[in-house]
Amino acid sequence: MTANHTYETNIRIPFSFIIFGLLAFFLSQILLFLSTRQLSTGEMRLPVVLSAVHLLVIGFALMTAMGAMYQLVPVVFLTPIWNESFAFIQMVVTSLGILSFSISLAFNIQMAIFSGLLLTCGIVMFLWQMFMTLKKQKKRTVITLFVGTALICLLLTIGLGLTLAYHFWSGRQLIDHDLIFKAHILLGFSGWFTLLIFGFSYKMVPMFSLAHHFSMNTARYVYIFYISGLVLTFISFITANDRLLSAGLQLMAVGYGLFAYHMFAILKKRMKKKLDKPFLFALLAIVFGVILHIAAAGFSFQSEIHSRIFSIIIYCYLFGWIVLSIIGYLYKIVPFLWWTHRYSKKIGKEAVPTLKQMINEKWIVMECCLFVASLIGMIAALASSSTGLFYLAQGGMVLFSGLFACTIGSVLLK
Repeated sequence: MTANHTYETNIRIPFSFIIFGLLAFFLSQILLFLSTRQLSTGEMRLPVVLSAVHLLVIGFALMTAMGAMYQLVPVVFLTPIWNESFAFIQMVVTSLGILSFSISLAFNIQMAIFSGLLLTCGIVMFLWQMFMTLKKQKKRTVITLFVGTALICLLLTIGLGLTLAYHFWSGRQLIDHDLIFKAHILLGFSGWFTLLIFGFSYKMVPMFSLAHHFSMNTARYVYIFYISGLVLTFISFITANDRLLSAGLQLMAVGYGLFAYHMFAILKKRMKKKLDKPFLFALLAIVFGVILHIAAAGFSFQSEIHSRIFSIIIYCYLFGWIVLSIIGYLYKIVPFLWWTHRYSKKIGKEAVPTLKQMINEKWIVMECCLFVASLIGMIAALASSSTGLFYLAQGGMVLFSGLFACTIGSVLLK
């Protein structure tokens, strides 16, 4: 067990995860660009598409979230990471699992069960690390509830994914394949990622806006409504009940709406009148999330639910809510972590750069405008089945991912 009795994590841990995530993000966008013809017509379950999406979701989003948690959990919950050496081992195991799993999906999906087991091992190691760390927290909060439930959803998501891999390997279905597939996406996107972003937003939004003296009572209702909707939606998959699906999606929309309301209520209590531009893009992701939850709830009222419409909503949910949230927060977290590591102890002893000098905000605005424009282009291309427009939009996303990786990487050179 680590002998570190402060709440600071070895800086190499979060950055090793983040750097891997940046490379995976860039590679995933190249693969999606090469899959443009299939994606523009709504074909989402082809091997190369599955490989690209998993590289984005687990290679970028999951690995980045893990890295951020290694840094944020000690700060938010006031308890040191359980074992830092274990974290490095977990990073290596998970990275190998992600790479081998993505390759298996692209070239030999029947063999994905074996690389999936390695990936599962890495994620279970992470879950054990978080469990042992959170166990030492002296005072539980509503943030603990969000993060703890998110970790449970991650475990269930991995279990469902492994079940799908078993289906491909054995040719036999333990449970209905489509049911497992839908539940895998629901618990991964709306369970793990959304609940995790909810939880840490309650720490980062006040921190980046210098908000004080706000109430946390609304957070309880956010949790109750969103979890209730999540459970009902899951049950609707099992029972094939469209009414339950509609009710579940509506409850999730209400829960998300309350979260958005609470975030902007917290911002009204801020002391920092002019918010940093990178942070504004994390807030924009919340707006996208509201629109997408309302759209999903609205379409669920239709007597005949079109899978293509929900495929588009899910695709936009991944990019417009999950990925954009991570991007917006990374633009703030990485400079802060690196500045603290390199210069916090040198203040008053020698000239040091300011936090704002660690990253070029004007360049970030151009990058994020490129991301948003590419996302809107992708939505239009998916809705119209336009291959040419999807090529253009996805090409913009490839360019963004490269610029984003360079921008974050440049911070580490300062």
